[in-house]
Amino acid sequence: MSQRFAALSGYQIMWVWALFDLPVLTPAERKRAARFRNDLLDLGFEMVQFSVYTKYCASRERAEAVARQVGEMVPEAGKVDILFFTDKQFEMIRSFRGKASSAKPEKPAQMSFF
Repeated sequence: MSQRFAALSGYQIMWVWALFDLPVLTPAERKRAARFRNDLLDLGFEMVQFSVYTKYCASRERAEAVARQVGEMVPEAGKVDILFFTDKQFEMIRSFRGKASSAKPEKPAQMSFF
């Protein structure tokens, strides 16, 4: 079977996490921070916490491409860290939430090719 059609491995599938601190003291800084969050959503990220977003990627190459895109969007004086987890590592994450909170993000039902 060609590698192109090989089953996806939990060691190849990646989760990209963007953790950030952005200045929000002035109206212009707040607007840039809101724009950055919206840009993350446009890239397919989901909010985990207010300054923590995650995205499922089918390969390490795609995860690295997404990380480069995020790096290009960082506002001046912003600080963004990108973390990579394999799907197997992601399975080991233990999340504790209050009763009113939503569950941790699930793997997408379909693989996207975007």
